[in-house]
Amino acid sequence: MSIKKILVPVDGSVDGCKAVDEAIYLATKCRAKMDFVYVSGGINKDIPGELVFDRIKTKIPEGIETENHLESGSIPKAILKIADEQKSDMIVMGSRGLGLFKGALLGSVSQKIVEESKIPVMVIK
Repeated sequence: MSIKKILVPVDGSVDGCKAVDEAIYLATKCRAKMDFVYVSGGINKDIPGELVFDRIKTKIPEGIETENHLESGSIPKAILKIADEQKSDMIVMGSRGLGLFKGALLGSVSQKIVEESKIPVMVIK
């Protein structure tokens, strides 16, 4: 399987940052384009997506093409929609994001993505 486009859902969490680091490593090795998606709403509605994207931009090595996507609504649906629209080859995401009770919804988004995705999903702990 050839990896040309990697989708990375981000929310500003520590797990999300680990996923970004892993996705950057893979993109560098595969010379893949990276798409970042931030879904506003719910628990992270007060964090501006541009702030999250600006933090990530500082990590991207020269030569890696990136595109940012801002979405709202159901987080799993938005991630899967962008993966489909962008014809992503793989999704790299954290095992859990920002939660009201850290771990109460342990991996509910990543679990849903793994179950419903038509493409490979790498979940980073």
